[in-house]
Order: sequence, then structure tokens, then C-alpha cells
Amino acid sequence: MPDQIADLADLRGDCAQCFGLCCVALPFAASADFALDKPAGKPCPNLRADHRCGIHAGLREKGFTGCTVYDCFGAGQKVSRLTFGGQDWRTGSKEQARRMFEVFPVVRQLHELLWYLTEALRLEAARPVHAGLRRALERTELLTRGTAEELAGLDVAAHRQEVNVLLLRASELARADATGGKDGKGGKGGKRRAKDRRGADLIGARLRGADLRGASLRGAYLIAADLTGADLREADMIGADLRDADLTDADLTGAFFLTQPQVNAARGSTGTKLPESVSRPAHWAARG
Repeated sequence: MPDQIADLADLRGDCAQCFGLCCVALPFAASADFALDKPAGKPCPNLRADHRCGIHAGLREKGFTGCTVYDCFGAGQKVSRLTFGGQDWRTGSKEQARRMFEVFPVVRQLHELLWYLTEALRLEAARPVHAGLRRALERTELLTRGTAEELAGLDVAAHRQEVNVLLLRASELARADATGGKDGKGGKGGKRRAKDRRGADLIGARLRGADLRGASLRGAYLIAADLTGADLREADMIGADLRDADLTDADLTGAFFLTQPQVNAARGSTGTKLPESVSRPAHWAARG
């Protein structure tokens, strides 16, 4: 890999270069997110022969909100074009199709890690661990280019754990810088103590106008939480569940490890301030 930070644009799904893998490989159950049940390995009934979605323009109206918040982080085109050399699962053998569906979720996890590592390398305060982050980035990128057999046998959980140690340290350094502390934990010399809400159950919580600047919200459950006008600047958002969370007029400037699927799953407004790494969802516009 060239000695440069990866481009986040390369870590977004490009459906035109994919064989509709997310519409086949992944299972979903009838719920508020999906209108029907579908087992893994079976094509969604809305998937057309050209691998495009037949109801893409009306997914939300037809009960497939889950599809609108999903992103493969570019894994779909990587598996379709690189791992399997452009060979369609429809025309290959059943065994090849099975292996393709098995490998896709693995590469998706690796690409998500690439997103986090790339973001961490953009945190100036995390410079003390940049060397380690870059090595992890290069190692992860190399893994994504493995053969189908290598990817199928990869212990992704173990690799994620190794990477997470670096991401956690980068977060501590960045949040300490945001709050004026030395270690992000309210240590000596700190101006304010950053809130630690890691893994917290904040489902439906009333956090309107809350001061969460520099907070750790890693893995927090913020489902349907009211974050209207909340200050989330420089907060660590990795793994936070933002489904139906209200981000109206919230300020997420500089928030890191925030992904497009998380933003897509939330509600917001034109007044919501987002980091440059993510885009404002189209469905937010309807709320004004």
C-alpha cells in the first residue's frame, strides 16, 4: 500500500460494480426494517436479473427501511471484482456462489475496520499511535486481498480485537485533546471530565441539549434517544446504535468513527451538523 491515508470514498458501496451480494448473502427477518423473511443465500424477491433493486426508489414506503441504512463499506465490489474476478454468482457453480456469500460478510467487516483506521489516522491528537495504526491499515488491506479460501478461514474477531486496542488508544488521545485533559479520563491538568457512556443503555433517553462533547459513546444504545440540540463534538461514536435517534439540530462536528449506516438509521434536520466523513441522508430533508 502506498504511504498515504486511504480515501474514505473507496470505502463506500458501489452497487454498479457489485453482483447484489447484500441482497442475497445476508438474511433478514420480517420486522419494522424488512417487510418479509429472507434466509441467507436466497435472493431478495426485489432483486432484478441485472443485480439492481426493483423498488430502490420506494424502499422505505414498501417496508424495507433496513436496506436504506445499510452500507457494505465497498466490500461488495471488492468481492465481486477482485476476489472472484468478476464472475457472477448466477452463472458460476453452486459451490462458488456459496463461497462468495460466505466471504462477503468477512470482507465487509475488514472494510469497516479500514474505515475506522483511516479516520484514526486523520486525528492529529492520535499521532503517537499513527505508526501502529498505519501498520494495522496495511495489514487489514492485505487481508482483504486474500483468496476466497484464505478469507473464509480468517479469524476476523481476533483481528478486530487487535485493531480495537489501537482505535481505543486513538480515541482516548483525541478526546483528551477535545476536553483539555491529558488522557481523556479527567486526569490531572484536565479542564473537564469527558463523559464515559461506553456500552450504556440510553434507549429512549432524554438527552435534549446534553453536553456530550468528547464523550465515549462506544457501543452505546441510543435507540430512539432524544439528542435534539445535543453537543456531540469530538465524541467517539464507534458502534453506537443510533436507530431512530433524534439528532435534530445536534452538533456532531468532529465526531469520529461515525459511519454512514449509523447516520442513515437516525433522524435529523437541516440544522444537524455532521462531520465531513458522512453525508446528510436524503430522508432527513422531509423533516425540514
